[in-house]
Amino acid sequence: MLRDDLPQAVFPWWSFTKPVLAALVLRAADRGDCDLDAELSNRPYSLRQVLQHRAGVPEYGGLPRYKAAVAKVEPAWPAERLLQEVQADHLDFPPGQGWNYSNTGYLILRQELEALHQQDLAAIMREEILEPLGLETRLAQVPADFTTLHYPAQGYHPGWVYHGCLMGTAQDAARLLWALLYGDLLSPGARQQMLLQDMKGSAIPGRVWSEIGYGLGMMIGAVPQAGQMIGHTGSGPFSANLVAAFPELSNQPIVAAFCTGTDESVAEFAAVKAAVAKEQAGKPL
Repeated sequence: MLRDDLPQAVFPWWSFTKPVLAALVLRAADRGDCDLDAELSNRPYSLRQVLQHRAGVPEYGGLPRYKAAVAKVEPAWPAERLLQEVQADHLDFPPGQGWNYSNTGYLILRQELEALHQQDLAAIMREEILEPLGLETRLAQVPADFTTLHYPAQGYHPGWVYHGCLMGTAQDAARLLWALLYGDLLSPGARQQMLLQDMKGSAIPGRVWSEIGYGLGMMIGAVPQAGQMIGHTGSGPFSANLVAAFPELSNQPIVAAFCTGTDESVAEFAAVKAAVAKEQAGKPL
């Protein structure tokens, strides 16, 4: 169900967490703390390739043991077990020579950030992103965190989202995307790198996109009636979402759409419909 009258409702952001991870990596690179294009110390690919989903790291979402454990509402495995189960060192293709959406890759980014900062991801996000923006958003870490959600989580452990799952209001999600695209969280050079549409593809049946693409932790494509759409979808066992900006519409709206179920397309179509309706009404969103 989609509603626009729940300003205090808290939702899991799922993969909308990826742009925040990308921003943290880009900020570190700007400070000279890491090199986007150097191979990682113990892996044959770079941070940029992981951010682009071009590292060849296999995805864990379809792993039968993973799916079975989630379905049984088991506690999340330690990260190292997940990496072993998915055989993360057996790449799907040579780095840079393919594209494969990989949550496992973003787990590796999380590990790199935590090693670089010598802090856990929750603290890094809080200090670098969330507190400076005045957001009440936080990283979900244990099942009890999900008891405050608008949708019932049915005991699901957020640790199963290995790169981390932020949780917050739709308004905070929109504010965060605005800050990434138009604020001062990123330098102009870092923002340009984030928004370089590295992967480009055509429409996907049943989805809202007329063109798909990916930058560094950011989905960049186009949709009918609204033109370019920039942001990120997300989904988990009980909800889905899209947080997106529409820079080619005159009022440049940013929409955060959340829905029950696992179908991201429901949130996608709702977000585009809302953006177009506000454009036609001549109202800022």
